[in-house]
Amino acid sequence: MAVFNRESQDEVSRGARAVVVHAETRGLERRDSDARLEEARGLALAIGIDVRAAQAFRVRDLKPATLFGSGQVDQIATLARQEEAELIIVDNSLSPVQQSNLEKACEAKVIDRTGLILEIFGERAATNEGRLQVELAHLDYQAGRLVRSWTHLERQRGGFGFLGGPGETQIEADRRMIRDRMAKIRRELDQVTRTRGLHRARRQRAPWPVIALVGYTNAGKSTLFNRLTGAEVMAEDLLFATLDPTMRQIALPGLDKAILSDTVGFVSDLPTQLIAAFRATLEEVLSADLIVHVRDIAHPDSEAQRDDVLDVLGELGVTGEAALERGEGTSEPPPIIEAWNKLDLLDADSMSLVREQAARREDVVILSALTGEGMDQLQRMISDHMTRGAKVYTFSIPVADGASLAWLHEHGEVLRSETGDDMTNVEVRLSDASFARFTKSDFA
Repeated sequence: MAVFNRESQDEVSRGARAVVVHAETRGLERRDSDARLEEARGLALAIGIDVRAAQAFRVRDLKPATLFGSGQVDQIATLARQEEAELIIVDNSLSPVQQSNLEKACEAKVIDRTGLILEIFGERAATNEGRLQVELAHLDYQAGRLVRSWTHLERQRGGFGFLGGPGETQIEADRRMIRDRMAKIRRELDQVTRTRGLHRARRQRAPWPVIALVGYTNAGKSTLFNRLTGAEVMAEDLLFATLDPTMRQIALPGLDKAILSDTVGFVSDLPTQLIAAFRATLEEVLSADLIVHVRDIAHPDSEAQRDDVLDVLGELGVTGEAALERGEGTSEPPPIIEAWNKLDLLDADSMSLVREQAARREDVVILSALTGEGMDQLQRMISDHMTRGAKVYTFSIPVADGASLAWLHEHGEVLRSETGDDMTNVEVRLSDASFARFTKSDFA
């Protein structure tokens, strides 16, 4: 039988025995309980937790004190004892009171979905900016939980100690230190936001279009990013394998240069603290010229995942009204296309159905980032969106001027080329920026 002792639970994340429970509210969820429990297992696995059992409980009325009914709380406590679990993961959001009451009733450590996701982010943040963002989100979450103490934040470990905690002492002093630390982090992140804004302004003056990859966690964004750029960003079959954003230069048909941005994966019920803390990073999505929504089309909950991603994009402000509020002077949000990924995991019948569904839409391309199938179609679709404002020009270029001809082939889409004795007549589609560069250069 697991004995509940706060003082002895400083390090329980890696290898901790756990049970996962979910309060199912009928008619209010996009996924069935099995899918929710399976995703919660994956989240726990991402930080090495040993999930011994998972169970859903249908809750007619959510209880303010414990979320679950009293009989269900007894069942959860029994399940935890049977599995010798040190940790109970509740795949819902818990108030501080609910978390505290469940811990007392079950005599085991309890964390909710928000705390679990924050713990994962705490372990995965690799850059100083990422760690600051995660710490800010964690502090915001932690400030209202009176059962925690400040000192665990000073431990040097992968995460930020959501699964630990040395006790309940010095609460008011903790709160003051938390508020002071949050203020300091916000000042540092404000500087990050200004720096990113300068970088974006510089890119816009270049001007090179920015394409942002977004999608549900583990949809294959990083694999697709690596395929398009030749980079070696961490790409594993693991939830939240990518946390810190990465940007690389790519070439596309008709474009000399574009910037591709790989972003953190979204997830259902993404903690609001994380959305707020990562706003500086996610503003790269807001300022993109095109959003490529990468979907795991082989996942049984692909449609629900799509809706979750769109919810987060809406919360971030990828809407016309939000753009106006930010003072960007336009009501046009970035266009979104969908890349239906993991085609290689579909059986023949599913693949036929997916191809049929995709054929009905003009904003969808099906592909496998792992095998490379469909990549040419994706690059063509991105290029078509990026060059929609391009115009067709005709140039007469001396045959001896190979540099100009090469430049037009590299930076534009050559539609027709006829070579005479002395001149080559070229009909080429160019963006306004490329036309200006060509006419102002030594080539023209």
